[in-house]
Amino acid sequence: MRTLGNNIREQGDGSKRELVVEDHDTLVRADKFLAMKMPELTRAQARRLILNKDVTVNGAAVKPSKILAPGTVVSVEIPEPEPAQPLPEALDIDIVYEDGDLIVVNKHAGMVVHPAPGTPSGTLVNALLHHCNDLQPIGGVQRPGIVHRLDKDTTGLIVVAKNERAFRELSKQVKERSVERYYLAVVRGKFAENEGVIDAPIGRGATDRKKMVIGGVANRDALTRFTVLESFGCATLLRVRIETGRTHQIRVHLTFAGHPVLGDPTYGRNTRDLETRDETVNDALQKLPGQALHAARLGFVHPGTPRFMRFEAEPPEEFRNLLEALRNIRVKS
Repeated sequence: MRTLGNNIREQGDGSKRELVVEDHDTLVRADKFLAMKMPELTRAQARRLILNKDVTVNGAAVKPSKILAPGTVVSVEIPEPEPAQPLPEALDIDIVYEDGDLIVVNKHAGMVVHPAPGTPSGTLVNALLHHCNDLQPIGGVQRPGIVHRLDKDTTGLIVVAKNERAFRELSKQVKERSVERYYLAVVRGKFAENEGVIDAPIGRGATDRKKMVIGGVANRDALTRFTVLESFGCATLLRVRIETGRTHQIRVHLTFAGHPVLGDPTYGRNTRDLETRDETVNDALQKLPGQALHAARLGFVHPGTPRFMRFEAEPPEEFRNLLEALRNIRVKS
């Protein structure tokens, strides 16, 4: 550890720094303190390091709003810089359709769509860069060709543009809400109605920026339509159509309606416990790799022709096993 001055010490390889709070730094927030002492960081970057637990105060993790006292030792683990451009990776992906303008993929659970802080690799973009020789860097270096997204643990269909014309045309359809997107969702509880509309704005949480809420910071309009396909008493299979594409929209809206998606670790309490004694159902719930939400249908006008294209994909095995278990307890009752 070498001394840099101003009560700052750095490990020889630059991977760790220790900063000591001085008397004149009294009553300063942890994120502001880091940004002041490490000018290479913005306040947002400092906050991200703290939330990722790369920062400890006297050996313990803290919140960005933690007020620091004189003499406090702040340790910072400096993460390796993320590559400016995603690297190709030989990852398994299920390609449903591909031509010179676009590619349609049936995404599996656990795969993030594009690189982001904390997830620089293992994404759909990394896989597409390895698979496609003709994927142009349009729409941003970290998200080439991405015109819409699916959550990490949401499975199903997603279309990616390969060139600027396709990206422009598909993005226009998404903006005009003419892209056909249907999801299947297994949710908690029974509905009184067979169909409905959830119209409520969605924004970021004031205290947890990774979580979306009804209202929230910088909220935007959001509209979700649902139809009951099957009712099992303790749970329901829905067909869901979104007319807007807000982050976590379906999961937030269905939780707001009192019917969280089963297996959702963020927005649904006890979504892996249906209060049933049936071991098959409980086992199927525990084996869900994520929330029981699947993008089953995707339709759009091909950007190079006037032809409307529609694709469908059945849910993954774990989703189907849960449905079979729920159907069995319905028959027994």
